[in-house]
Amino acid sequence: MLPLWVSALSATLLVQTISSFAAGVIPLLGPILMARASLSPEGIGYVSALITLGNCWYLAGGGPMLAHFGPVRSLQIGLAFVALGLLVLSQPIGVAALIGAIAVGIGLGPNTSAGSQMLLRTAPPRHRTLVFSIKQAGVPLGGACAGIAVAPLVTSLGFPAAIWIVVAAALLGILLAQPFRRPLDEESAGTRLNWLRSLFSAAALLRSGAVLRSHPSLPMLTMLGMSLSITQACITAFTATYMITRHSASLAEAGLYIAVMQAASVTGRIALGWMADRMGRGLRHLGVQAVLSAGAVGLLVATADQGPWAAFACVALIGFTALGWNGIYYAELAGMAPPRLVADVSSAATLVAFIGSIGGPLVFALIVGATGNFAIGFLAAAAQLVVFGLVAWRHAAQQGSG
Repeated sequence: MLPLWVSALSATLLVQTISSFAAGVIPLLGPILMARASLSPEGIGYVSALITLGNCWYLAGGGPMLAHFGPVRSLQIGLAFVALGLLVLSQPIGVAALIGAIAVGIGLGPNTSAGSQMLLRTAPPRHRTLVFSIKQAGVPLGGACAGIAVAPLVTSLGFPAAIWIVVAAALLGILLAQPFRRPLDEESAGTRLNWLRSLFSAAALLRSGAVLRSHPSLPMLTMLGMSLSITQACITAFTATYMITRHSASLAEAGLYIAVMQAASVTGRIALGWMADRMGRGLRHLGVQAVLSAGAVGLLVATADQGPWAAFACVALIGFTALGWNGIYYAELAGMAPPRLVADVSSAATLVAFIGSIGGPLVFALIVGATGNFAIGFLAAAAQLVVFGLVAWRHAAQQGSG
């Protein structure tokens, strides 16, 4: 029989990868989706914001759902939402498409709270950051698979068939996760909390922020997470469209750029998680990483016209740095939180961080709409990241010296 922590990591990595693959097709198909909806290409930023809004919705009110069903069942329900939302989003119907984007976001929500709860309960303490980072590597792994697979699927089978294949992958994930339910859900499922009412409760949204006062560094860590989320959301939402509309890349070429970026992120999350376990001081580490990430984004803007090899090198560097922070972040959140509040702190901090994921693409789209220049949007995202990174590094240094 597998050790419990291996089962927990396997379940969370499986669902994280499949759900990220399904969600990752949306920005890659941005030009097609926007054309079907008679919108300009930068409109994909509004779709990205709605997906994040759905994610925030779950994080604010989904705690009782997790307590009621258990973490693995919650992950399965999330995959069902992703599949349904993707089907609705792919239809050229304005309001329905908006609802679909929110449903995808709700479906991605359990990955954070359910995964954090299972891994903190089971992971060996001295390897906790590495285990969290391996789980979070499922995000870019799924994104890389989307980058490689989407263009061939659309080219050979057409847009509708490609969407159905991605939906089928999400439904298959529900079945593959089922064997993990018995060992991982039995301790937590079955409570009588009114989880459905909580999901629609404004009071749950207000309560979710109170747990962030349980450690003096949690507010700073949360704000840095918001800044990192702004940059990641803008990179994820706009890089493919940027390369297609401004640098004449084909859909297949844009998919390769995204695949390289996401593959580098897989490596970055694991390598940086291993490094953070040995160096400690996760908040200071994240502050330095934020500044380096901003430099990588600036480098892409400066060298994107220097040919495909320069662009590939830049997107790989962005993937390693700007998309490689999540595992360290969630491990640091779990380490700061009181044991009984791990899922609540992870959800609340991610909720605040994802506010940046809503606002970032919206502001980015407005900047591009006003200036016609994607580079200005990317540089604005990098600039705010430098500011928050330096402030977080100073806060961590003061806490360490105190």
